[in-house]
Amino acid sequence: MSPEVDLELSDLGTVHFIGIGGAGMSGIARIMLADGVVVSGSDAKASAALTELSQLGARTFIGHAAEQVSAANTVVVSSAIKPSNPELLAAQQLGLRILHRSEALAATMKRHTVVAVAGTHGKTTTSSMIAVALRRAGLDPSFAIGATVVDLGANAYHGRGDIFVAEADESDGSFLNYRPKIAVLTNAEPDHLDHYGSAEAVMRAFGDFIALLPEDGLLVACADDEGSLALSDAAVAAGHRVLRYGRNERADLRLRGSALEFRGRQYQLELAVPGEHNRLNAAAAFAVGIELGGETEHETEQLLAALAEFRGAARRFELKGSVDGVRVFDDYAHHPTELKAALQAARTVAAGHRVLVLFQPHLFSRTREFATEFAAALELADAAAVLDIYPAREEPILGVSSALITDLAAHTEHFADPQQALASLLDQVSAGDLILTIGAGDVTQWGPVLLEQLNARTAGPGERGSNADEA
Repeated sequence: MSPEVDLELSDLGTVHFIGIGGAGMSGIARIMLADGVVVSGSDAKASAALTELSQLGARTFIGHAAEQVSAANTVVVSSAIKPSNPELLAAQQLGLRILHRSEALAATMKRHTVVAVAGTHGKTTTSSMIAVALRRAGLDPSFAIGATVVDLGANAYHGRGDIFVAEADESDGSFLNYRPKIAVLTNAEPDHLDHYGSAEAVMRAFGDFIALLPEDGLLVACADDEGSLALSDAAVAAGHRVLRYGRNERADLRLRGSALEFRGRQYQLELAVPGEHNRLNAAAAFAVGIELGGETEHETEQLLAALAEFRGAARRFELKGSVDGVRVFDDYAHHPTELKAALQAARTVAAGHRVLVLFQPHLFSRTREFATEFAAALELADAAAVLDIYPAREEPILGVSSALITDLAAHTEHFADPQQALASLLDQVSAGDLILTIGAGDVTQWGPVLLEQLNARTAGPGERGSNADEA
């Protein structure tokens, strides 16, 4: 447990963020600014996030330099910041308080009723659904989520209510810095083995997260996931209050077809976002809404209406556009279970047409551990072009490449050159088909390029494609 967990915003003074443009960091900075904290920050390059934060009152810098922390009392870093970063070194030399991103978020959540959403998959969408539903119910929650919520137009917000919805990232164990009143566990599978070392250690971390609940807290857990169900059983044995959701007969909030059954009542669940995984995510959000907002007819109607209108979060099966009947979607999935869920949703949306995939594996260690599972998931596509591994924080591992995946899967090919991958997909696509760019790296940049190339292919000189549109 971090000794910094008990800090409040008033303890922090002027706060400087190293890497302020990142999704998580910019969200925390946004909330601190709304709370009157003096904020500065730096990032390697200009971005829309930096521009928005500057307009909100933050002092922002492009590039990292030691002198940029000189006015700060507290410096915030994420796990992505290298020990050699000049601002981090300067902060250490000056004896400034240095907080991990999760510790800074814990300070912003102090004195709130915290809903922390954890799990190997589905955290962002479930957090977004909860925030949207609670706002529709009139509770005006604060939230900090790892992607922009389409319906709310931001990844973070300082609400007037006393509820705070937070996406709880388990990747580096930092979610143990939170103090939830309600903990949501969407699922629990092995991942981030570069940090944890073993599947058993991952499960222990989720168990430690649940143990943070107070006596009057609540665990909302998915009964359809083996890991989540086992952890919920352990939570019951430890004396925690637990509400399970899913299609499993052990679920308290039971999905049956498109209906939810809870405490002798049935509610119709209609969604605009596709996929069985999103039905489960919505069930979790409904359970939280019932816990915090109540079960009157009006309250449940508001929750269900919000979920029916929910349009998703950035990079979660996000429609980027279409040209002459070819739709291009983008998704953040980077674990085999997520990849499978995204492709199952894509097959539903494609409605009998072909699904083509541009996939970028994320991390050498994850590719090594799950190559067989990635290959099996890609079998759901009619064709898949697989890019080189996005390394993120890792150094290459001898013998580990995207070929580990493509050698095991039919209708897939490894491309070192992204342009050749795009050309391969464009040669195969026809009207009605769906192209999905997918992965946690920079594969997202190729969706707009695909749309441009589709448009160029179908347009005459000086014209645009007949059905080109922006999402």
